[in-house]
Amino acid sequence: MDIQRTLQELADPKYKAFHAKLIPNVPPEKILGVRKPQVSALARQIEKTPEAEAFLRTLPHAFYDENALHGALICRMRAFDAAMAATEAFLPYIDNWAVCDMLSPKAFAKNLPALREKIEGWLLSDRVYTVRFGLVTLMTFFLDGAFAPDVLELAAGVRAEDYYIRMAQAWFFCTALCKQYEAALPYLTQRRLEPWVHNKTIQKCVESFRLTEETKETLKTLKIRN
Repeated sequence: MDIQRTLQELADPKYKAFHAKLIPNVPPEKILGVRKPQVSALARQIEKTPEAEAFLRTLPHAFYDENALHGALICRMRAFDAAMAATEAFLPYIDNWAVCDMLSPKAFAKNLPALREKIEGWLLSDRVYTVRFGLVTLMTFFLDGAFAPDVLELAAGVRAEDYYIRMAQAWFFCTALCKQYEAALPYLTQRRLEPWVHNKTIQKCVESFRLTEETKETLKTLKIRN
């Protein structure tokens, strides 16, 4: 199977035009327009084949949709070590939020201490989407049963000017307030986040369906006024 050709055959020009608006930092000519369910179906079809193994070794890819498929294949890996090795090889080539955020291997849950160590390294990276990936992965795996208060310190410690990193921080703290409200609230009451991240966190909380109206009204009073 020629994977790139298969993706081109699955492309939908109307979806391409729509999706290109969501990822403006990716040139439109680099987007084929394959819908996510089709990418996922193709990943299921080709996983563990020689073609897929060769595809995963071939970086960088030419198209956004190939990167999406690459991420989908990693997400299907069942062994922690294999998923982690493939993720670390792929991270330097991620250049947009969409591919970054869909990359969430379930196998990571099999070794949370090792994952935590990797996240700490990712958050120190000079690559925008490696840092964002670290924040999103921290949010995904460490705000529920594996929660410890110091994960909030890890997320708050990131200092960056990049929009996509700051948005990930706000997303993280909004989720933290939904899941670990008492632990996360001091980061707002004590203004321990950068003002932009602080206010964006509150905005996301107000838009969330997971918080009560009473809680939202309380959070609104904590907004930093210019």
